[in-house]
Amino acid sequence: MPAPIVFFDIAGPDSEQLSSFYRAVFNWEISGDGKIQVDVRSPIDAQIRQDPAEKRMYLGVQDVTASLDEIAAQGGSIDVPRFEVPGVVVLGLFRDPAGNPMGLVEMNGDVLIVP
Repeated sequence: MPAPIVFFDIAGPDSEQLSSFYRAVFNWEISGDGKIQVDVRSPIDAQIRQDPAEKRMYLGVQDVTASLDEIAAQGGSIDVPRFEVPGVVVLGLFRDPAGNPMGLVEMNGDVLIVP
């Protein structure tokens, strides 16, 4: 059996700032000790690519542009605004306040938006 992904962490110098950011932008419930439980899509899609060595976790949102606006308002930064990969997916790339690279995938409920 292939090894499943069972845990992730998001690190930075100010855990309360990160907790506040992810609560505000993605409505995550985060306990006082930083523990998070979030819904996941199963199976989770992944890819190995030949790009600069930087990992990103992608979060599904209803509106990439609106989410990027909220990310900027909450102290994150935008790497790449909303863009389409024709026939595949709609994306946006950002960094949280600690500089962790993340991505957004536009979704309608549990379904990816395919341009």
